[in-house]
Amino acid sequence: MSYLYLFAAIIAEIFATTMLKDTNGFTVLLPTVFCILGYIVAFYMLSLCVQNIPTGIIYALWSGLGIVGIALLGWIIHKQTLDIPAIAGIVLILIGVLVIKIFSKSAV
Repeated sequence: MSYLYLFAAIIAEIFATTMLKDTNGFTVLLPTVFCILGYIVAFYMLSLCVQNIPTGIIYALWSGLGIVGIALLGWIIHKQTLDIPAIAGIVLILIGVLVIKIFSKSAV
């Protein structure tokens, strides 16, 4: 169940950070509300999974998958470009996440 909470935290954080651009410095109401709610959900879900998964593992998975998700949504939604080094970095992050999840005994 803890990994389900972690997945929900990652999705909420990706959503909130993607909305951040549309807040225009927190001057546009609806995106600002969605952004803040997304972060509230993300941190609440993190508080649930931190009881059963080591904090370092949570943070590695949360930040790694968050980076990948935000970069991809920025590319799709905001038409931001990803050059070869950015794509290579994203692939390396994904490999790192897989190594942690598959091989780490700390990942429970």
